Amino acid sequence: MKPRTAPIVMLAAGLLALLGACWRSDAQSAQPAQPAATASQPRTPTPRGPLSADEQATIDLFERSRMSVVFIATTQRVVDVWTRNALQVPRGTGSGFIWDDAGHVITNNHVLQGASGAQVRLADGRSFDAELVGRSPYHDLAVLRIRVEDGEKPAPLPIGTSEDLRVGQKVFAVGNPFGLDWTLTTGIVSALNRELPTDSGLSIRDLIQTDAAINPGNSGGPLLDSAGRLIGVNTAIFSPSGAYAGIGFAVPVDTVNRVVPRLIATGRYTRPSLGVRVDSQYNAALSQRYQIDGVFVLAIEPGSPAASAGLQPATLDRRQNLVLGDVILAVGERRTEDVEDLFDALDRVNPGDQVRLTVQRNGEQIQVPVRLIAGQ
Repeated sequence: MKPRTAPIVMLAAGLLALLGACWRSDAQSAQPAQPAATASQPRTPTPRGPLSADEQATIDLFERSRMSVVFIATTQRVVDVWTRNALQVPRGTGSGFIWDDAGHVITNNHVLQGASGAQVRLADGRSFDAELVGRSPYHDLAVLRIRVEDGEKPAPLPIGTSEDLRVGQKVFAVGNPFGLDWTLTTGIVSALNRELPTDSGLSIRDLIQTDAAINPGNSGGPLLDSAGRLIGVNTAIFSPSGAYAGIGFAVPVDTVNRVVPRLIATGRYTRPSLGVRVDSQYNAALSQRYQIDGVFVLAIEPGSPAASAGLQPATLDRRQNLVLGDVILAVGERRTEDVEDLFDALDRVNPGDQVRLTVQRNGEQIQVPVRLIAGQ
């Protein structure tokens, strides 16, 4: 009998053919579908149209002002404890701006604090070693000078005013935050006449508060109005961590325009002096005791404007009891309820100016004209 191998072979062949068909079907289904010819091409951009008038104005403002804004890198002199060699090492960075055609650069005093040298880099890439001209810690302002012998001199920023600023108007901050070159941030004037304490124990007054981002490195850069005019010098942020927290402050340009010329002329800022001796803590105690909001004159320097004007200091009687002298209630139209008010009022006038003091003497208010001199 012949073996029945043919059906078995045929069955095996059929199974192999079926498996092959299934494998081809799976392979074909696993292949990605071919995209349509149109989807493989880049999409056509939609025409934007012209920039809005507000956008174009902001762009023009930045392009005009950035050439007057500078990057400041400071160095510090250190001595190697092993070799005793003196080295200049990087210390920090900040911003500044060109003040005049003589190459004076304005920045914050704290940008230069602890530094032994500074280099100023212009927006066109040129760098210059800067010399310190003067500084006023009381206003957190400092003046550097660069000498541009070759090439085009950078133009100074146009100057505006700060006395007519309004809460809500637009402002623009230009600077170098975190070492990033020439950055623009925008915002509004959030508040006016703010006050911040300084390391000296006194406060910087009349600051502009803004929500324009003022980060570390923006210090010393300009705050501009919508016309591109300087209205303040960015000086501080309010943040426990030091990062931007939505509240920045700027020294108003009216203060800058009063302080900077004195720094350029003399290298330091000296407040006009009356020649009276006062004390903040003692003044607060006397004000509370006698219920008088003013500055108590404790002593008068011989030959001073106060002595020439006939101001009367406090004295002691035979029993060592205090006998009140004059109490200064105002300088011109500005009330002086404490010692800082008196300093602030004097800070707004110049040596040589004559001011009118409102003084309480023996329970009566009188007017005393005084011509001021430069303080020590």
